[in-house]
Amino acid sequence: MKNKSTIIENAKQTILTESIAIANLVNFLNEDFENAVNYIYNSKGRVIVTGIGKSANIATKIVATLNSTGTPAIFMHAADAIHGDLGTIQNDDVVICISKSGNTPEIKVLVPLIKNYGNKIIAITGNLESFLGKNADFALNSFVEKEACRNNLAPTSSTTAQLVMGDALAVCLLELKKFSSKDFAKYHPGGALGKKLYLRVKDLINKNELPQVALKTPIKDVIIEISKKRLGTTAVINNNKIVGIITDGDLRRMLESNTDISHLVAEDIMSKNPKTINSNEMAINALKTLEKNDITQILVEDNTIFVGVVHLHDLLKEGIF
Repeated sequence: MKNKSTIIENAKQTILTESIAIANLVNFLNEDFENAVNYIYNSKGRVIVTGIGKSANIATKIVATLNSTGTPAIFMHAADAIHGDLGTIQNDDVVICISKSGNTPEIKVLVPLIKNYGNKIIAITGNLESFLGKNADFALNSFVEKEACRNNLAPTSSTTAQLVMGDALAVCLLELKKFSSKDFAKYHPGGALGKKLYLRVKDLINKNELPQVALKTPIKDVIIEISKKRLGTTAVINNNKIVGIITDGDLRRMLESNTDISHLVAEDIMSKNPKTINSNEMAINALKTLEKNDITQILVEDNTIFVGVVHLHDLLKEGIF
């Protein structure tokens, strides 16, 4: 069994080797890269991304990134393309072809077929002198000095470089399209990420009770209201406006300093001018306010009218944390 120090050292060397390969890509960015981005941006078609072997796996990730950032893309396996799937490519489509060597048999068959259809080819290759490199309309250099494996054979640094070059394309297109967080939310409606981008405070309070008392409400009734509504707090309302808040903590502090509470009313123990948030605010902003003020609940208002309470637990349930 390998000892721990050897394993960690191998892992560090892998990461360092790949990071050096990625950093070196900045030296390969040229007019071909710029022209490729502009061509995709101005194209009326989709981006077809193709490759074979490990490059095909990278192609699927690049397709996912492009689609999620507003550039329609489709994956086409290079081997399947020359056995019937070539019909995937439409007149206005742009083809990104990924290959480390640029000389695989499938690529040599596929490239002339694509060019015969009149579609532009963007190559991501580690060999600009290869068949793919020389026949592409735009050649993006993803050359790496060495793979991360000891034998310099397993696709590691090279596939990472291909992936990063694809990310660079996608981000440049995103910037040209002025792709905003609202646009991003449209393509990511599910999960915590989507919720951070589209979920609003009003969406959180729909199922919550509306705990509220008046300024002169006796403390006994305040306790009942907080207990009944199960949010650990109640708003204190006067003329339909929020004038204070009473929390479980306020009740504990009151009991610590008072042996007789029969004479107390809500305004005697409430915290004045409590933190509030508008119902149309993003839910993530409610979380930021809770964290900033070290509180677990915040009162919600709409046109200065009390409409609900957001509790930290509501945000936890939605995965916004």
